[in-house]
Amino acid sequence: MDPTPTAPHVVIVGAGFGGLAAARALASAPVRVTIVDRSNHHLFQPLLYQVAMAALSPAEIAVPIRAVFRDDRNVTVLMGEVVSFDLEARRLALADGAQLAWDYLIVAAGAETNYYGHPEWALYAPGLKSIEDAIEIRRRVLVALERAESADDEARRRQLLTFVVIGGGPTGLELAGAIAELARPIAASDFRRIDPSWIQVVLIEAGQRLLASFDPVLSEKAETSLTEIGVRVRRGARVTNIDARGVWLGDELIPSSSILWTAGVRASGLAARLGVPLDRAGRVVVGPDCALPGHPRVFAIGDIADFETPAGPLPGVSPVAMQQGRHVARLITRERGGEAREPFQYVDKGSMATIGRARAVAQVGKLKMSGLIAWLAWLFVHLWYLIDRRNRLSVFLDWCWSYLTFQRGARLITGREPR
Repeated sequence: MDPTPTAPHVVIVGAGFGGLAAARALASAPVRVTIVDRSNHHLFQPLLYQVAMAALSPAEIAVPIRAVFRDDRNVTVLMGEVVSFDLEARRLALADGAQLAWDYLIVAAGAETNYYGHPEWALYAPGLKSIEDAIEIRRRVLVALERAESADDEARRRQLLTFVVIGGGPTGLELAGAIAELARPIAASDFRRIDPSWIQVVLIEAGQRLLASFDPVLSEKAETSLTEIGVRVRRGARVTNIDARGVWLGDELIPSSSILWTAGVRASGLAARLGVPLDRAGRVVVGPDCALPGHPRVFAIGDIADFETPAGPLPGVSPVAMQQGRHVARLITRERGGEAREPFQYVDKGSMATIGRARAVAQVGKLKMSGLIAWLAWLFVHLWYLIDRRNRLSVFLDWCWSYLTFQRGARLITGREPR
């Protein structure tokens, strides 16, 4: 659809799951849509850990935003960084000095890694939020194996071959399981001086159980699965420091040169630039319709929004963002027709986490699954929600190849080591 220049202008900040869902729902509406994102691609974050573990290439889980909307004449895509908002004047400013006026604003800027007051830990323990993060993690893991091959000092080799994942949520479990299934097989087949039994994978969780948002039975099964593939789980262990030597748990040091952080996220720093009330996690407090109180034409959705329900705030997961994006798009479309707004109602479609080869846990309402059936369900759901058909086929073929041959095809060390 190619609307007139006088059609209402909807600006969407962020092309993650929420922003993309809103834009796609508005692509056939009588409005002008402008998407602003710092990157030129939409990233399928649930599979980002597989890029980090050399199972997939970045192009298989990302698609150019412009390609998604190439046939939608009312959608414009701008690659840029928003630096400020003027909610009263209905304008925002970009880093290059450009300004955009809007009739409706949807802020879907997502989240960033939270080190809980210790930003210096990022140097030693990268998070996993972008393709750049995934490539850096892949580099560190593969470099550690390469250096261990030539290391003669036993203590140094032990440090290189100890991989620590901090955080017992779904991403932490997926990373820990993937490292165990990557490092030991390739050490046995491709390296000559590394005994696979020397490789240690440690998962650290400050709480008393893994997957705290899952049913306790599934948490136990997930931990059992991790143990079966050789991951050492440390529950109730709080990280007190991270440095070049490794991870500190009080006075205990776990020597490691490959530390990965999945212990928490916080709302994008863009939330603070809106100049509205934030919660303790830095998220924008929104009303029942996802709009900012006092600013009915400004919406915040996904990880950047604090949407309260009787059971507490909605979790920062992609189904929430997508449903909110479609809901806000409907509100804007119907409001142009004079209809009253309806509150957002989230439909929980369940949670999943994969631990490794034919190992996963899933819960949908009262239904709980684990093992092979949960793993197959996880595969189907993630293939289904990939944006691009070519990516679906490519990922499916790579998964089949990895399952049948136990090989990883993207084991490339790229980028330079930070000084």
